[in-house]
Amino acid sequence: MNAELAALKGALDRQREHVLGILDGLSDENLRRPVLPSGWSCLGLVHHLTMDVERFWFPGVIAGDPDVAGQLAAGAEAHWSVPEGMTAGKVFDGYRAAIARADAVLATAAPEQEPAAWPVEIWPVWRLPDVRHVLLHVIVEVACHCGHLDAARELIDGTTWLGGSPYAG
Repeated sequence: MNAELAALKGALDRQREHVLGILDGLSDENLRRPVLPSGWSCLGLVHHLTMDVERFWFPGVIAGDPDVAGQLAAGAEAHWSVPEGMTAGKVFDGYRAAIARADAVLATAAPEQEPAAWPVEIWPVWRLPDVRHVLLHVIVEVACHCGHLDAARELIDGTTWLGGSPYAG
């Protein structure tokens, strides 16, 4: 892998670890409990990261895989809710599998490579020009969602990613 992509992937990997780490130890009930007025749950956010981030951007946009093509269209389903009957273990397994698939796409990519597919129906004007920009976009999105998960976890049981109170003297 190119050194630039390796550095960017390393930054993304730390955010991915944060997603899994901040949720470690939560009960199924707390993983599914909405804690903010918008109604999403921690588990729903992991499902969103699986489908709408890892799967969408890497196999879908960068590689142009036909099995993801439906997600690249206007009106495609957003995946903020966990499908009925899907266990927390399956959601986390799906996230890890999507990461592995995304990593396989990145292993053969170059920073200046143009996306193989672009969701023109969703974004007719806006476009990320290359893999480098897609990776930067994904890092920012996952980091933002890590902040959401941090806030949710602290509201659920007081746990913070760095441990303890950030305001303790």
